Amino acid sequence: MAEEPIPEIALLAQVLAAASTEAPALRSTRRGSQPAAPARGPEDSKAPPLLSRRNSILSRRSSFGMVPGSRRPSIGPWMLHRRVSFSGLPIFQPILKTRLENTYRMGPDKGCKFDAERVQRVLEGTMACALGTTVYSAQGSAPLAQSLTELLQNQAKEVVPPRYKLVCHVVLGQQGQQSLLVASRGLWDPETDSFASATFSNTSLFAVATVYGVYFE
Repeated sequence: MAEEPIPEIALLAQVLAAASTEAPALRSTRRGSQPAAPARGPEDSKAPPLLSRRNSILSRRSSFGMVPGSRRPSIGPWMLHRRVSFSGLPIFQPILKTRLENTYRMGPDKGCKFDAERVQRVLEGTMACALGTTVYSAQGSAPLAQSLTELLQNQAKEVVPPRYKLVCHVVLGQQGQQSLLVASRGLWDPETDSFASATFSNTSLFAVATVYGVYFE
């Protein structure tokens, strides 16, 4: 006597059979609605390599030398220095100053002192050549006095012995038949330090220049 199938099992078998017959139809409609995918070769089918922690750190450090908006990487600061911090920024080393030995010289050598008369002649000749027939101008008096100060200081350095510090002071004004007195005071060693002064005047302006020579121990 043959066994009769259970109604629930028979119903489940019919549902599975219907799903297997409808599945190819659904796949065919989906393939027809979307464009066909390009064929992949054996190399494309491989999975992309996983980046290790070391590779990620190197790629992060290489981004420090990139200039925004450019394709070619520039030489970053970390490539120009030997010591680099963990963030990729360079560690700047302090600049060491050159140390010189003491000379133990407390005064200039014999015949190498500040010669006030010689410096005065240099000042007079330089002012006569620089000013000459210059006309006074209220707007141009300040730059003229500054340039004249630099010129006189450079000319005085050529006749002053070494180890002397020079301070140049220039007074420039309009010629108006007025009286003027220029005075100065300083703290120095009268045995080694001195000064030289010279004046110049024409029909438009006058100038008083003073150069102080202080021995540098």
